Amino acid sequence: MILKRINTNIITGFLGAGKTSLILSLLKLKPQNETWAVLVNEFGEIGIDAGLIGGVNTGDDIVIKEVAGGCLCCAAGIPTQVAINQLIQKAKPDRLFIEPTGLGHPAEILKVLTNEFNQQVLKVNQTVCVVDARKILDERYCENENFNQQLQIADIIYASKVDLYEQQELDDLKIFLEQFEPNKSLVSSTSVNAITNLFMALNESHTPVIRKTQPLGLIKKVSPQSTSIFHSNATTEPEKQIIEFNQLGYWLKANEGEGAYSIGWIFEPRLCFDFDALIKFINQLIEQDIVRLKAVMITEDGIAGFNMVDKKLSVSELDETMDSRIEIIALAPLDETKLTQQLLASFAIE
Repeated sequence: MILKRINTNIITGFLGAGKTSLILSLLKLKPQNETWAVLVNEFGEIGIDAGLIGGVNTGDDIVIKEVAGGCLCCAAGIPTQVAINQLIQKAKPDRLFIEPTGLGHPAEILKVLTNEFNQQVLKVNQTVCVVDARKILDERYCENENFNQQLQIADIIYASKVDLYEQQELDDLKIFLEQFEPNKSLVSSTSVNAITNLFMALNESHTPVIRKTQPLGLIKKVSPQSTSIFHSNATTEPEKQIIEFNQLGYWLKANEGEGAYSIGWIFEPRLCFDFDALIKFINQLIEQDIVRLKAVMITEDGIAGFNMVDKKLSVSELDETMDSRIEIIALAPLDETKLTQQLLASFAIE
């Protein structure tokens, strides 16, 4: 029985903006006497974010559920409702973070969270949109309906990776935000107390104002022929993932949206990878048109998390994982056979 409504926040943002990194930072602020839950939705089919989050948060008081292979908002919100019900039943959380796919429609998710049934269970507070200001001049983003909707629906804009910006890029972001109503609160990641201040603001109530967004033309004039290149496939319901490994010990799954492609592999836990060979494999992808690469891998040197965005790779050490899995998201079709052969060549030699 729910005696107190669950504080709930949507953490939205486009692919590679830094949503998962922000959630990891927020989880460090969890009071010891509370249980927090995270619902993660990914465009790719195999699911990586839960492993990246769970790999450094192994306590029973942080529960993570993942829905892969599409957008939670599709099919009249059924995937969202089912996933939330399952997560609440399992975790009975004091706080819930929802991280939609960067290709999703947060306005539709918000409608589900604030429907008559969920209003009795969830207290929907401030919605946060994570933005990398260096993308503002890219018409693939500023012309994208989902990107604009993510900004429009947010109460707080969190400017990630600000230490990598030029001052003009931050100014461009501020100009970009002037087109949206109501005014947005902008938090810069370079502030010493940025995460703490953001967390303090999360419990303020959210009053959604959804208006039709227009493609941005404030900073850069774009061609009228430009079209949105990102869209996610629909998911009818969040089913438990059934993994059937082949004789070589891996399972492969691909996904395709309008202009975006993903391939993911899951490997049996008995298989171990050579760390240096994995780095070599990932580095050769950097020169290709890869939007994201995420991985949680069992290597000879321990469990490693890999995250590549904007042609830059970061590696982290993780505490645990159930298996090895890696996913690539690109703007052009991927060579499944070639990539699989290269990845298999990364096995550690016994």
